[in-house]
Amino acid sequence: MEIATTITSTLSTSTLVPLDRSSVLWVLIVGVIVAFFLAAGLGANDVSNTYGTSVGSGVVTIFQAYVLATIFITMGALLVGWQVTDMMRKGVVDVDEYKNAPHELMLGQLAVLGGTATWLAITTALSLPVSTTHAVVGSTLGFSLVLRGTEGVEWYEIGKIVMSWFLSPAISGAITLILYLLVDFAVLRRNHPFDCGLRSLPYFYFAVISFNVFMATWDGSRLLHFDKIPIWGCVILALGIGLIAALLVHFILKPRLRRKIRESAYDVEATQNPPTKTKLSEADYSECSEDSGAVGKVKRFMKWLLPDKNRVDDEKTIQLFGSIQLFTACFAGFAIGANDVGNAIAPVASLVDIYTHRSAEQNSQVPIYVLLYGVVGICAGMYTLGYRIIRTVGTNVSKINPATGFTIEFGAALTTLVASKFGLPMSTTQCLVGSVVLVSCVRPGEGVKWKVFRDIVIAWVSTVPMSTAISAGIMFLLKFTL
Repeated sequence: MEIATTITSTLSTSTLVPLDRSSVLWVLIVGVIVAFFLAAGLGANDVSNTYGTSVGSGVVTIFQAYVLATIFITMGALLVGWQVTDMMRKGVVDVDEYKNAPHELMLGQLAVLGGTATWLAITTALSLPVSTTHAVVGSTLGFSLVLRGTEGVEWYEIGKIVMSWFLSPAISGAITLILYLLVDFAVLRRNHPFDCGLRSLPYFYFAVISFNVFMATWDGSRLLHFDKIPIWGCVILALGIGLIAALLVHFILKPRLRRKIRESAYDVEATQNPPTKTKLSEADYSECSEDSGAVGKVKRFMKWLLPDKNRVDDEKTIQLFGSIQLFTACFAGFAIGANDVGNAIAPVASLVDIYTHRSAEQNSQVPIYVLLYGVVGICAGMYTLGYRIIRTVGTNVSKINPATGFTIEFGAALTTLVASKFGLPMSTTQCLVGSVVLVSCVRPGEGVKWKVFRDIVIAWVSTVPMSTAISAGIMFLLKFTL
């Protein structure tokens, strides 16, 4: 919900000026309609790029990804996404500038919704994944520049937010790289990777499920009274459920996976293409012995740390990660529901609150029906246009297999949820793409398609100025025609 407060904060004022409901009813109606298109754009862009790696690796079909996303986005929104965090409450504009002009603020929300929805529609049509965070911040800045100029713009805070946008792919990519190297050392580069993978599966499931449960319960839904559970209770509950899941995987899932994979066609492919081991040739030994200084030590360490680019991984082992990647895809959907649903529903929640209480003060909790409205809009956009972004992230940036897909999705979702809990504005889009790029640079086989990545970066850089311009244009029309 890190973006919810970008919009909500612009309405969180201490004005005592009551509103005439009849004069703002049309704003509420138009805002609800436009918010649906914004939610659809978010679903087609942000949500779809999250499931792109699962589809690209062949673990699930596009339709199956849609169904899973629908279920777990709803769960994430209801369990965690209800809460509007304070990370960007005063980060874009000074809301005191509008405390005596609530009607202008409501018109500003239409500009924010219109600017964000328009830019998401354009980039989705071009199959470019962008950050809704960028678009909302740019749109908020756009309407404020029209109404108040540069007065009230918190440039220092905006600078910190921009810095976090660069940190998003870097931090997520670093975490994902560490996860991939752990998988590589524990499983992929072993002499018997398939057996090592089977032994490691319960531990992977334990880590993923325990973390997911902890994030859902720690300071979680007030509706389910999760917010009353102490942190030690959340830890015990998470470890307990994770342990139960690990035992089920060990005694039920492992035997079935062993039997299924060994009977599949991957067994034949693995026999025909055995994995190669990373060994130093005589020339390598000679080169290392001649360069025995600091540079030589660094070269030897990197050669030991990173996988051989020419290695052919065991196909049976790779398919082991299909089941856990499917689970991490669900985890990623939960993170989207917890983190991004607010992008669509925050303005609706604000408009409903203002209309109900006839005041710009934001003291009430986000209604459940507003959250569900955002989920419906997100799913509508995902089902209709999501395939474009899924294709870009899942296949066009780099080739993804279940092993790399597992680490990419888990690393990006982990970064997003932790950042959300600690009030750090992270872009889920940039987290995911950063993870894909960094892991693809070091894993064996084909690397990154830099032309596609270049186009994505251009879209990232263009998002704030373009959404600012679109929102400013809409606000200009509203200001001088009403």
